[in-house]
Amino acid sequence: MLDGAEHESCGSAQPQLKDIITMIKKTEILKKAYVERDVSWMYFNHRILQEACKANVPLLERLSFLGIYSNNLDEFFRVRVASLNRMLAGNTSREQAKRIKNTLKTILNLNGTYAQEYTAAVDEVFRALNQHKIRGLTEEELNAEQKDFLVHFFYDKLNGAINPLWLNALEELSVLEDNRIYLVVEMAERLCLEAGQEAEAGAKHREPRKKYALLQVPDRVYGRWVQVPSSDGFSNIMYLDDVIRFCLPLVFLGVKGSYSYRAYSFKFTKDAEMEFDADADFSPLEKIAMGVNSRKKGAAVRVIFDREMPKEIRRKLRERLNTRELESSLVSGRHQNHKDLMSFPDCGQKQLRYPKWLPIMKSEFLSNESILDQIRQKDRFIHVPYHSFNGYIRVLREAALSPEVKSIKTTLYRLARDSKVVKALIAAARNGKKVTAVVELLARFDEESNINWSKRMQEEGVNVIFGVDGLKVHSKLLYIESRKGDIACIGTGNFHEGNAKIYTDYLMMTARPKLVKEVAKVFDFIDRPFAPRHFHELLVSPNAMKSRLLRLLDVEIEHAHAGREAWVKMKINHITDEEMVLKLYQASRAGVKIDILVRGNCSLVPGIPGLSENITCIGIIDRYLEHSRILIFANGGQPRYFIGSADWMPRNLVNRIEVLTPVYDDEMKADLLRTILFGLRDTCNGRLVDGKGTNRIVSGKPFRSQEELYKAYQHETH
Repeated sequence: MLDGAEHESCGSAQPQLKDIITMIKKTEILKKAYVERDVSWMYFNHRILQEACKANVPLLERLSFLGIYSNNLDEFFRVRVASLNRMLAGNTSREQAKRIKNTLKTILNLNGTYAQEYTAAVDEVFRALNQHKIRGLTEEELNAEQKDFLVHFFYDKLNGAINPLWLNALEELSVLEDNRIYLVVEMAERLCLEAGQEAEAGAKHREPRKKYALLQVPDRVYGRWVQVPSSDGFSNIMYLDDVIRFCLPLVFLGVKGSYSYRAYSFKFTKDAEMEFDADADFSPLEKIAMGVNSRKKGAAVRVIFDREMPKEIRRKLRERLNTRELESSLVSGRHQNHKDLMSFPDCGQKQLRYPKWLPIMKSEFLSNESILDQIRQKDRFIHVPYHSFNGYIRVLREAALSPEVKSIKTTLYRLARDSKVVKALIAAARNGKKVTAVVELLARFDEESNINWSKRMQEEGVNVIFGVDGLKVHSKLLYIESRKGDIACIGTGNFHEGNAKIYTDYLMMTARPKLVKEVAKVFDFIDRPFAPRHFHELLVSPNAMKSRLLRLLDVEIEHAHAGREAWVKMKINHITDEEMVLKLYQASRAGVKIDILVRGNCSLVPGIPGLSENITCIGIIDRYLEHSRILIFANGGQPRYFIGSADWMPRNLVNRIEVLTPVYDDEMKADLLRTILFGLRDTCNGRLVDGKGTNRIVSGKPFRSQEELYKAYQHETH
C-alpha cells in the first residue's frame, strides 16, 4: 500500500498522526514521480515533431505534422504560458512561485531545443520536395514571366487587401489581431545625384532617411501559398509573404520619394484569457461576446521575429507590444505561422500524401429498417473516423422526422462551420418537436462560432441553454424521447463533422432503460444544477465521478491482494490529477498491471522500481488524432467497460459536467478491447511515455494500429 503499514496504537491522536505521515509520503512521491502538466505537454508536442522527422512518412504529411506542431505551440503559449505568467504576477506563495518559475524555465529550455529540431526538419522536407520537382521560390529568384504573373496577381487580388500603417503613428500594437503574420517594411531613401554633383554630394554625405510601415498579410483571404508559373521542370510555390515583398513598390505607389524596400516578418501571441463581469446585468450570450472582445485586447505574451530584423526595429516592436523581457521574444526565420504547412499544395503529386481511407458506413445505417428501431433491439456504436459520422446524422434526421418522437435534447461543445447536426435539430423544431440544445459558450476559440449558431437555433425555435454557471458542459450526450421507447447516445467526442474526420472517437447508441433514464437526469441536472442528483449507472462529474473511479481502482487493488485477476487497460487524453496519479501508483505497488494509451499530458512516471514498475504508458501520433476515452477494469475476471468524455485532470473531474457510461454490449466491448490492444502493439507510431520526454519508439515487429484497425473494419463490413 502507498500509505505503508503503520502500527496501530491507542489514543485519539493516532489517526491524525497517521494522516500527517500519509500526506508527507504522498508529497515525497509527487516530488520524485510527478511531471508538471505543462512540461508533459511539451513532451507530447515533441512526439508530433518526431513524427515529422520520420523518413517513411510521406513528405506532405511531414509538413502537416510540422504545421500541427507549430499551431499547438501557438495555442499553448496563448493559454498555458499566459496562465502561468498571470499566476506568477498574482498573489502566490513563495513555494508556488518557485514551482511556476521552474516550470517556465523548463518550457523555454525545451522550446529552444525543439526549435532547432523544427528548423532542421522544415529544411530537410523542403530539400526532399526539390527532388520531386517542387520548390519554394523567394522574391529574388523570379524570371520575367513569374514577375509579370505576380504584378497581375497584385492588381487582381492584393491591391486593396493590403493597407500599410506607419509604425511611428502606432502607440500600441497589442490592439491588433494576434497570431497573424505581419511585415515591418523598412523604406530606405535612395539618394539620387544629378550629373556634375558627385563631388559636392560626397562632401555633404548623409545617411539615407528611413521610414517604417506595418502591414498584415491577408493569408486568410488568399491562402498562404501562391503557385507561380513553372520553370526548369519545377512546380514553383511562393509564400504569400514573399509575393508581398516583391510587390512592395506597388504597395507604396504614390509615396513621395524613391525608396529601396526590405521587409521583416513577425507575429505575436496574446493572453487568451477572457475578462468579463460575471455579476453584470447581461445575458450569458452577451457576457461571452464581451469576453471574446476583451481577449482581442489581451496582453502579448510572446513575440516571434525574423532573425534578420535590425535591433532598432525589434526595439520599436517591443515598446509597442509592452514585451521588453527577453523571455517574451523568440528568434525565428523569415516566415512565421508555420501552421499553414498543413495546407501546402501537392502540385498534382498525390503520392506525397497518405492514401485516403474512406469512412465506412456500417450496415445498420444503410438498412431500410428504422435506425431507431434497430437501436431499441440492440446497442449500436460507431468509431469515427473509421466509421462514417453520417451514421449519427441518420439518427438525428430520423428523430427529426418520426411522428413517434416527442422531444430531443443534446449537448453541443464545438460545432462545424456548416453543421449538419444543427440543421437536423432545426428541422426537428420546425416539425413540432421540443428541441433543447445545451451549448457551451466557453469552448475555447470557438466562442464566436457557438454564439452565431446559438442565435440561429433560437430564431428557429430551439430552446438553447448556455450551460451551467461555473461548470463547463463537456459531456457528449443526446436524448430522444419517443412513444416507442426512449433512446440515448453517449460519446467521447464532439458532435462535429469536421472533428469526426480526423479525431478517433466512439459514440454508443442505446435504449437500455437504466442508461437512458440517467442521461435524461443529466439534462435535468444541467437545467437545475443545485438540486441533488444520484447516478447509479453513469459516472458524472462533478457529482461523484472521481470518487467512483478511485473506488474502481481500489477494487482492483483488493483483487490483486486476494490473488485474483487484477489489471487496468485505458485509453485517455490526459492524466494530471495528483490523487488519480497516486492511486495508480498504489495499484501498481499492489501488483495491478496497468496499460495506458495516452495522447497528451501525462504526469505519471512509469517504470520506477517499487512504485510504478507495473505501469506502461504509450503515446500514438499518426494520421488520426487519438481522442477517445476508454476504461477497462479486470474486476476479478469479469471486466467492466466504460467510455465517455472525461480525462483525468482536475478540470474534468471537478470543474466540468462530464459523463462516463458503462458498456454492456459484447460486440462493442470486443471492439474497445481490440482498439486498446492494437494501440499497445503499435511499433510504427507508438512511443513510450516515460516522464522524461525521450519518447522512444515501441520495439517489436512492424505494426501500425490505425492501419490495422481500418483493415479490420473493412473486412467486417465486407
